[in-house]
Order: sequence, then C-alpha cells, then structure tokens
Amino acid sequence: MTHTTLSTDFIAFAIQKQVLRFGEFKTKAGRLSPYFFNAGLFNDGDSLLKLGEFYAHSIQQSGLQFDMLFGPAYKGIPLVTAISIAFARNGHNYPYAYNRKEAKDHGEGGTLVGAPLQGRVLIIDDVISAGTSIRESVQLIRQTGATPCAVSIALDRQEKGLGALSAVQEVEQSNGMPVVSIANVSDLFAYLQGNPQLAQYFPAIQAYRAQYCIA
Repeated sequence: MTHTTLSTDFIAFAIQKQVLRFGEFKTKAGRLSPYFFNAGLFNDGDSLLKLGEFYAHSIQQSGLQFDMLFGPAYKGIPLVTAISIAFARNGHNYPYAYNRKEAKDHGEGGTLVGAPLQGRVLIIDDVISAGTSIRESVQLIRQTGATPCAVSIALDRQEKGLGALSAVQEVEQSNGMPVVSIANVSDLFAYLQGNPQLAQYFPAIQAYRAQYCIA
C-alpha cells in the first residue's frame, strides 16, 4: 500500500466516521478552521481496530526503528493500545506504556502504566497543535533513561507554529526526531479536489491553507 493510497483511505474513513468534519470550528490557537479532526470519535471497537491498523501501516511505511510504544494521557492511551494490537496481529509484538496525569499514591504507585520505558520509544498521538503533550512525553521518557526516537500522529495539519515552521516541524527540530503522519492537509486537499460531493468545502480549506499552513 502506497502513502497516497493509505492517506486517501484514512481520510475517507475519518469522514465516514464523522471524525473529520467540515464547517467552521475554533482551534486552540483561536483560528477559525473550515475543518475539524477529533480522533476521540473513533469510539467503538471496529473503528479503533481499523485506526490501529492505519497507524501500524503508516509506521511500517516510514521505516522507523523502535523498541516500544508510548501513549500520552489521555487520547494516547486507546491509540497506543490499538496500535500495539495491530502490530501483534501482523507478527510484531511490541511492548507499550502510557502515563497518568495524576500520580497514583497506592498500589504500584507512580504515573507510568504498562511496560517499563526502555530502548527506543515511539510516541503516539492524534495531532500536534502546540506540541505540549510531546514535550512532556519526551521529558518523561528521558527521565527513565530511555530514548524518545520518533512521533507518530494521525493527521498533520501543517499549520505554522511560532514562526515559519509548522508545529510538527518545530517538534522535530526541538527534539531532534522525526514525526510521521497517516495523512496531512495536503492529502486532504487532494482528496477534496477529486471528490465532487465535497467540492463545496474546497475554497474555504484552500483559503485557510494559504493563510495558516506552510508551503
């Protein structure tokens, strides 16, 4: 499966599940976006299974080398679980872990759940906006002596961060590791161009892309 096929199938899947919607939505940055992506709406077993498979295919295509998976709370928890299952179904049994937002003061205690963080750790998230979740994950992983090696996300909005770089590129530059995505806004742009039923949303996304996204 090529990247184009994977991204096209993923966008169609996200639209079908109403995870990717069109209209007018206010982003964390205060921008009025003509589309909205909410991975939390992959909220049943079948959707989560397919989402995990999309991630696994994207990660395999990227050629990333890693030893385990890490999902930051909260959205990263079901994501990392689904992805580890998808890999196991294909013969790759990776350990995974996630964190709690609040430290547990009884039982096993601490903020980490799952396999011990060690080796090269691949961080899983849905999107990157300000990169806060990734920075916190990188710090947590390094504190254990493990190495954060890359980030895998579902959708790269390709929006500018604090300067000329996109938020994703800023994360790559500041942490010295790659970020791979199943699809990005350029893929969405191409998908809309080839889909007459969604043509009405094309001009708004074109204008938003020209104003806020990297070239």
